[in-house]
Amino acid sequence: MTSEAGALVSEIAEAISELGEETDLRSFLLPYPAAAQRALDRLVLHCIDVGLEPPKGLPELIEWCRHRSVGDRIFDKLPAPIFPEATLVHPLGLLPTRTCLELASAGTDGGPEKEARDLLTELAGRCGSEERFHRSRQFLALNPVMRGGERFERRPGKGAWSKEIWARVRDLYRPLPKFLTTEGTLLRCTTCRLPALLSGRRVPDRSTAVSGPETWCEGETCPHGLPLDLIRTTDGVRLLAKPLRSFLSLPFRLEQAVLAELNRAAVGYQALPGELGVYRLQGAGLAAHRLHIHDRVQPALLAGRFGGAAGPVAVVVPEELARSARYRNAFIQALPDPEQVLLTGPVGLAARLRDAGIDGKGAVDETGLREEADA
Repeated sequence: MTSEAGALVSEIAEAISELGEETDLRSFLLPYPAAAQRALDRLVLHCIDVGLEPPKGLPELIEWCRHRSVGDRIFDKLPAPIFPEATLVHPLGLLPTRTCLELASAGTDGGPEKEARDLLTELAGRCGSEERFHRSRQFLALNPVMRGGERFERRPGKGAWSKEIWARVRDLYRPLPKFLTTEGTLLRCTTCRLPALLSGRRVPDRSTAVSGPETWCEGETCPHGLPLDLIRTTDGVRLLAKPLRSFLSLPFRLEQAVLAELNRAAVGYQALPGELGVYRLQGAGLAAHRLHIHDRVQPALLAGRFGGAAGPVAVVVPEELARSARYRNAFIQALPDPEQVLLTGPVGLAARLRDAGIDGKGAVDETGLREEADA
């Protein structure tokens, strides 16, 4: 890492994201993993430099990341105007937060997002054709959790079982980590379809559990008051690799909504190989011909990837984020050139692409963007 602003908190995020993929963050034994030891050493030196009490070891650092927000001066400067109340470790789930994964992905190594892209690139090579890759990618996105014997069950919303596809993708699934289960029970959020936990890692005392302020799921922002799936027989359960769960499965519902909107409006599109949720749009009178679909909790980090945009682009985020003035303002303020980027939700996407307008040089019309920002 460099000495640039945010290098320290980014390095800590990278270490925690690596630990959280394979390890329970509640306890560690010496020697610590190399990346975690380096991050801890740097934080200790920073604390000494500024006259603060440093953590006594990795377990205490994890507790700090659980209870201290990224805005705490203990973590030094931030690499971007991240929402300061966010933490790197979820207070209930005791696992890396989405903010942590997004910070790690914004680092020099590309973090878990780059790992997800690399895994999909390897899969595309194995598939040999765009059609086989599309079906395999869709299978992964719809099936982040695979139960033993699921091929023999009804699969509403998960697509038909295909032995051919499973042969291509099975190596992208991992055994279920014990730290995601409680007394042999796995909870699954019915909204994001990703693993969930009750506070204190309790086991539900009845056949159903309900999401709420005392539950955690990997999606983090899923609505409360909905039932959680209980998988009490976890033998044979396998999980899609964590980078693919976070950067392919999680935003897939949004991606489906966006593509459905484009189909209704007869706007052509083509997925860009080697990318996650990036499409080339085809059609006359569009404000942008490149579309990015992202479900991200930190808008400033999302905006950072569009610093070198060659021509106007449209960025689609979940509708509730697109309608949030705080999210929109943070995104727009972090853009080097706001006139080149249109931020929108999936609802009415095609109309916005046509209404924003294009000036003589190909840039999105400033008036259209200003109206979007004030909406």
